[in-house]
Amino acid sequence: MLRVERDLSRCLHRLTARLDRAADAFLRAEAGVSYRRFLALYLVGLEGVDTQRALADLLEVTEPSISRMVRVLAQAGLLEATPEPLGGNRRRLRLTPAGEQLVTGWGAELENRLAGLLETAGVPYRTYRGHTRRLLTALDTPPTLTGRAIRPVQEPSRA
Repeated sequence: MLRVERDLSRCLHRLTARLDRAADAFLRAEAGVSYRRFLALYLVGLEGVDTQRALADLLEVTEPSISRMVRVLAQAGLLEATPEPLGGNRRRLRLTPAGEQLVTGWGAELENRLAGLLETAGVPYRTYRGHTRRLLTALDTPPTLTGRAIRPVQEPSRA
């Protein structure tokens, strides 16, 4: 079996995939909504995403796909999609009171479950959150603006 000492990227991928699957199973069973649809509602309600096009970009899906999702969420009474005042096919998105309640209530429960997992694993929540936010900021900052290039990190020798 091949041994790889530097496997953080693969570990992060596995962790994220498992967390996504766990969140999806939990939300489907308890709230009756998929994690993907919950994320769409979260992005509209708490991140300020207000158009179908922006939502499609953030979820990395096609506009027809997001249009179907928006229609389902609107029919469920969780999201309002109104025509753009300037016309065209664009639609403005806004959570309904039921959508707001779903995002805040079940979002808090997901956060509590993650905090419990971190505690069980002996990982301090605030430290993990801080490192995660720093990584997200680094990814959102183009190297040309920071003057830094992404390069491999040299690990200390164990000699």
